[in-house]
Amino acid sequence: MTVFGTGAATGSYDELENTDVILVWGSNTQECHPIIFNHMRRGIKNGAKMVVIDPRRIDQTKLAYKYLPVRVGTDIALANAMGHVIIEENLVHQEFIQNATEQFELYKKAVQSYTPEYAEKITGIPAEDIREIARLYATAYKATICWTLGITEHHNGTENVFSLINLALLTGHIGKYGSGLNPLRGQNNVQGGGDMGALPNRLVGGWNVDDPEGRKLHEQVWGVSVPEKIGKHQTLMLDAMEQKEIKALYVIGENPVQSDADGNHVQRLFESLEFLVVQDILMTKTAMLADVVLPATGWAENDGTLVNSERRIQRVRPAIKGPGISRHDHEIIQDIANKMGANWKYQSAEDIWEEIRLLAPNFAGVTYKRIDEEGGLQWPCPDESHKGTPFLHGRLWSKDVGMKAKFVPTDYQPPAEVPDQEYPLMLTTGRRLQFYNTGVQTSNYKKVKNAEEGLEIHPDDAAQHGLNDGDPVRVSSRRGSVVTKIRISNKQPRGLVFMTFHFPDQVSTNVLTNHATDPLAGTAEFKACAVKIGKHEEEYPLTEAQ
Repeated sequence: MTVFGTGAATGSYDELENTDVILVWGSNTQECHPIIFNHMRRGIKNGAKMVVIDPRRIDQTKLAYKYLPVRVGTDIALANAMGHVIIEENLVHQEFIQNATEQFELYKKAVQSYTPEYAEKITGIPAEDIREIARLYATAYKATICWTLGITEHHNGTENVFSLINLALLTGHIGKYGSGLNPLRGQNNVQGGGDMGALPNRLVGGWNVDDPEGRKLHEQVWGVSVPEKIGKHQTLMLDAMEQKEIKALYVIGENPVQSDADGNHVQRLFESLEFLVVQDILMTKTAMLADVVLPATGWAENDGTLVNSERRIQRVRPAIKGPGISRHDHEIIQDIANKMGANWKYQSAEDIWEEIRLLAPNFAGVTYKRIDEEGGLQWPCPDESHKGTPFLHGRLWSKDVGMKAKFVPTDYQPPAEVPDQEYPLMLTTGRRLQFYNTGVQTSNYKKVKNAEEGLEIHPDDAAQHGLNDGDPVRVSSRRGSVVTKIRISNKQPRGLVFMTFHFPDQVSTNVLTNHATDPLAGTAEFKACAVKIGKHEEEYPLTEAQ
């Protein structure tokens, strides 16, 4: 039995150079994934048409065949309307649907009412543009969809993803070279973390925690029983902290006090804990609240493996020794486990990898020797004679498909919080090229242009509030307020403002954001919250956040 990991990209980077259409949906790839964007750029030079679907006119739209300025949180309406057009104009891949999919009729019924004209009212995209892109995607010989947090960081993010998968199933753009579905990972080992079971409902290698075969295998290798109860994802952990069900926390390589939505609330929860341990490479704001801080080594000091967005397992070797008393994460965890009664005897990162090979069928054929000789291998790689898998789900094109792919009908829901008379603007958040996440590693760049936070706002909105470029302004939501500077920009439409969370020491953007959560994934709605702005004439420092 082959077990696929969680949320994996179905294709490879080089497929972006050899495809006909690239839909970049809710992804500022040029700034957030510049290496992957280089592959897209080569694809465009080779003749691919890139369509950018995003609320903001980001720089990569300059290379786009077409830009669709979708309103924040209306992606399902757009995807369903594209599906409506593809069905209405008989552009579906009928043979693929019949052979490889289930629940097509349910999906067809669900999108019947999503005419382009109806979707235009919701999304703001002209009906004819919706028709054009639906036809372009459906009739392409090869086409791929790439997305990131603009799709997933919503209270219905999982359904957003299903709506994109439905389009691929409708057109047969899955399971073959140059056609696929590619979530682009925001950090260098997000895929690897999920593959290793760092999710509450998964075991190593992507096994569901309730899979009898997977449980038996883990229990044989580990020599202990696997708990039957599914754990909590991060949002449920915060809820449990509020209910005093969780009183102690061990945080490894994460800065939730500054990276989670509704930051003031999160900080209060962390301050209420009876015991907090933080294991990290730098003193984050979360670490400053800890009872114990365990200094770990960073990527240039580590030994082991990473798994990137294209499922490629790569070796990492220490270039330098970690500073001071810092140690590798796995060494710290092993020592703690043994103090608690375990008898772990790993002597190296490779020892741990060899255990992973026993637990995960997809990794069984990947050895350190093969990684070194072949420059990384893409899972699934079930045995040592296997060359790795450039793209997934090729079985869907065979006569013996096995388990069929299911259409999952979705319905448009507005953001959990929409602008009103009191809070008339919509705030969406994101990243900038030069900086990274909560800025712990990058905010000290002295020579980088615009090394400070600012509120990007349309000129008409700024004029309506009597604001000029660079003016201090107070931005308030129902959860808190911050003071920052105005940046007048045409990147976003009227009514939409934009901030990053790269400079929390200046502006704690996440005190504004909404913790409304996707019940399936546990992801908060970072991409949509209602705010108001006003001139800030008092002598408050720009670092203030209430």
